[in-house]
Amino acid sequence: MKRMLPLAVVAALSLLLVWLAWFWQPGGEGEPPAHRSLDLAEQPRGGDFTLQSSRGPVSLSDLRGKVVLLYFGYTWCPDICPTNLAIIGLALKQLTPAERERVQALFVSVDPARDDTARLATFAEYFDASILGLTGSEEAIAEAAASYGAAYRKSDAGDSAMGYMVDHSSYVYVIDAHGELVATLEHATPAERIAAEVRARLAER
Repeated sequence: MKRMLPLAVVAALSLLLVWLAWFWQPGGEGEPPAHRSLDLAEQPRGGDFTLQSSRGPVSLSDLRGKVVLLYFGYTWCPDICPTNLAIIGLALKQLTPAERERVQALFVSVDPARDDTARLATFAEYFDASILGLTGSEEAIAEAAASYGAAYRKSDAGDSAMGYMVDHSSYVYVIDAHGELVATLEHATPAERIAAEVRARLAER
């Protein structure tokens, strides 16, 4: 077990380096803009939604029988999203193949103007090939976000080539096989904790 932690750290750093190489957009002159993690907009209650992926429409209700890890963010995110997606990817890699067949991770973009399904697929799959990136109309995303208390808002990126940023909350939602929200995990919750939460839900009948 002592040898696993360094391997996990190396894997996480490797994923972040790949993200930096492919997606990070350097700013203009001056300091890079600050990116803010927001608190929840309201108490999460959970609920069904339907959004679009590169593989077609995805409804949460279609995933009954699986434990779902749900995260709201966007591909231009400079730090928070890559960190959390890397951790989710590491958590998934701790599961057995049989367990993974009963788990689905979803990455919902809160920046539909820039995140189309193709970009989302490329971005999400760098962290784990099984993570599905989802987008939709502004109204559909707002409705899904409201169900889970996810907060987001555009902010000025100053002289950055990004144009604007999207400050957002950064929680991982755990949804059980019956479609019920059962846990809301804070930013950078360790992969071991996420994997343990998933296994606990998989053990339920």
